[in-house]
Amino acid sequence: MKKSDLAALLLLGALWGASFLFMRMGADQFGSMALAGMRAIGAALCSLPLLASRPRMAEMRAHWRPIAVVGIANSALPFVLFSYAAQSLPAGVSAISDAIAPLLVALSGWLWFGERLDAIRASGLVIGLTGVVWLVAGTVGFGHSHAPTGWAMAACVGANVCYAFGAHYSQRRLRGVAPLSVATGSQLAAAALLLPFTLWMWPARTPGVQAWLAMFGLAAACTSLAYVLFYRLMARIGATRSMAVLYLIPVFGVLWGLLFLHEPVTLAMAGGCTVILLGVALTTGFLHLRAPRPPLPENAGMEQG
Repeated sequence: MKKSDLAALLLLGALWGASFLFMRMGADQFGSMALAGMRAIGAALCSLPLLASRPRMAEMRAHWRPIAVVGIANSALPFVLFSYAAQSLPAGVSAISDAIAPLLVALSGWLWFGERLDAIRASGLVIGLTGVVWLVAGTVGFGHSHAPTGWAMAACVGANVCYAFGAHYSQRRLRGVAPLSVATGSQLAAAALLLPFTLWMWPARTPGVQAWLAMFGLAAACTSLAYVLFYRLMARIGATRSMAVLYLIPVFGVLWGLLFLHEPVTLAMAGGCTVILLGVALTTGFLHLRAPRPPLPENAGMEQG
């Protein structure tokens, strides 16, 4: 991997990790629905110049229905759910939860689509889900005093379920369509869906300057720019290497929360993050484990006389 590609990968991880920081900064004043809607609308406006390509417009017209479904599953619903979670959960915890998406993709692919799951990937799935249980048990609860954070963690899991569905759906219905067309069209679909809810649930009190800056950073940098950067990176280094960003998002999410919001890094966060990432590495094949080969016979390789 070239240094420029590595730098782009680190930048992408930093941007997507920062999305949880910005949501945490803006969710209380905007509210979850208004913040999610402004994120989608802002990202769609930033993506409008990409529509200048005639082939891209033709692709979106030909595949607008499945692109709209992807926009709902991969953008609109996760934006709302993560914004809701940001009102109760630290940015670092939400970022760590985002790492379970590949585990859910592998699990659902095995359960419902008959995708092969060998021993290494199965063990990674078990390890990763154990890390999720560790994180949830050590961070939140559903008792009376912990109800807001408990439901917030459930919202994070729900957002990742949406990502898993979107991954399978796009793989089956949008194979061969340019990824940038899917990214642009899906943001437009998410913006169109969330616009009426954003107007209806607009906060009675105008958000402050910091909340607006967080919203602009979330829409322009963490959504529009990040998607363009991701798809360009995939074209340069391939999808498999680009997936390394999944291991950077929780790290940067925890780091930004620590630096800018002074969020503590607890044992549950550190342990859960480590175990989840180990499970993701095994499940996605990023970390390869091979069984040792049996020793060769003493006369192996010798010429027969």
